Amino acid sequence: MSIDLNNMSKLGFGLMRLPENNGEIDINQVCNMVDKYMESGLNYFDTAYVYHSGKSEVAAREAIVKRYPRDSFMLATKLPAWEINKESDIDRIFNEQLKRTGTDYIDFYLLHSLEDGYNYDTYVKYDCFSWGMKKKEEGKIKHFGFSFHGSPELLVEVLDNHPEMEFVQIQLNYLDRTNPVVRSEELYNILNERNIPIIIMEPVRGGMLASMPDDIEAKFKAARPDMSIASWALRYVASLPNVMTVLSGMSNEEQMNDNLNTFKNFEPVTDDDMRIINEVTEQMLKTPQIGCTACKYCVDGCPMRISIPDVFRTINTLRRYPDDWRSKNFYSGVVESHGKASDCIECGHCESVCPQHLPIIELLKEAGEILD
Repeated sequence: MSIDLNNMSKLGFGLMRLPENNGEIDINQVCNMVDKYMESGLNYFDTAYVYHSGKSEVAAREAIVKRYPRDSFMLATKLPAWEINKESDIDRIFNEQLKRTGTDYIDFYLLHSLEDGYNYDTYVKYDCFSWGMKKKEEGKIKHFGFSFHGSPELLVEVLDNHPEMEFVQIQLNYLDRTNPVVRSEELYNILNERNIPIIIMEPVRGGMLASMPDDIEAKFKAARPDMSIASWALRYVASLPNVMTVLSGMSNEEQMNDNLNTFKNFEPVTDDDMRIINEVTEQMLKTPQIGCTACKYCVDGCPMRISIPDVFRTINTLRRYPDDWRSKNFYSGVVESHGKASDCIECGHCESVCPQHLPIIELLKEAGEILD
């Protein structure tokens, strides 16, 4: 069964950065956001086994599955390689996901974060590709694909070896086009040339492309005063051919309303828009930033409970605004309930799960010298 790109929600609701209240997902607010999203005629929800320490799939059940007819929405979730230690773990995880989400089947099921090394080797070792196709034959999975954080060379290898894969999810935004680690433009071109439907993640780069220095925002506002800064990033990826869905991890109703407005009144990027986007990209790349997207994969397993994305957010802000005292105040608030950057014991767990392949240990050393 092929995927009808014309029948897909162009804006997907990512359930990775849901609003919280006292450390727990704010279900009432999530329900309100889901209602606004569904009322706009959109219906693609993306979660994963590890999001919100396993609570995102439960939130999907409470806010979506229990409140809407099953055929009125599409649900995507993922199998994490790093949770597989033996073959029986695969079915155990999948059955747990069905229970968490309260569903009998998953519309879009992904091998999570396929990349060079451990993750890909694990999926091959336990033949997860064949497993997924069997689940599809059983009707437990409607569409089978993978999310990808590896090299273009590996992507070609996987696609050649597994033509049964129906779609691929990649990180893509205008800032990462030429990123030598992410290499997103190369990945996009490979998939587009093969006419494989593409799901875009991190279009706003964890919020980095939604709030910028005043001089950069002024360039966007001068060209399109009625559009938000985030809308430029979303429009860039949504205008590309063969893009199935653009995921946005919306954390509050304000972000939801802004994104819905972008797609309700969608305007593809023009040549003039691209000129501005290219100028902004060039300017932003002059200020080196830690390429953290705040996915928080590194946080759950940190023995010192360091909120690594918040540490890097502080450092990135200081690099752009060295005299802004509010950054260190923010960091002081973070370490009241979490470990300090200098508490790192160099166990390496964070680096083993980082989709951006960041040298987190060294970056935490730098942060500790600056902040602690």
